[in-house]
Amino acid sequence: MSVTTRTLIPLEAVEPAMIEQVLDRAFGTDRHGRTAYTIREGTDWLPALSFAALDEDGMLAGTIQAWPVALTDPQGRAHPMIMVGPVAVLPELHDTGYGRMLMAAQSSALDPEAPLPQVLIGDEPYYAKFGFVEAPRGWHCPGPWDPARLLVRGAEPAILPQEGMLGPWRA
Repeated sequence: MSVTTRTLIPLEAVEPAMIEQVLDRAFGTDRHGRTAYTIREGTDWLPALSFAALDEDGMLAGTIQAWPVALTDPQGRAHPMIMVGPVAVLPELHDTGYGRMLMAAQSSALDPEAPLPQVLIGDEPYYAKFGFVEAPRGWHCPGPWDPARLLVRGAEPAILPQEGMLGPWRA
């Protein structure tokens, strides 16, 4: 039985062109038109919460990024959050544990003393194992989205507003 060696490194250690290639292969070259890109438009990903997975040959197998976003409630108050994703794994490596490894790395890097709620657009059956649940139906996104795929994770999600619009967080 062979043991596969995988390595996690900070995403900032990877050439940007290589990250873009993985994202293109995972989501297609038209991915920039997706709603998640609009939500985080004009922000930079958070280096302390963004990672790359390398395979046993040292080749880039997947990436995960985190972005500063906010839920703006009807009174205009911005509630800071972290947008998880994209979680990108090369198509030929799906179902081999890279996504789980990247999600675990990001979760471990969150500050337990000041955990911001996390939000993502994804498949609930997959992300539920990481503690994500469907976001309140009163949350909105700029652009098309499936409310069942808007997910949230936090220590106390009940304290979050039940209504609001997601967008970039600019402190």
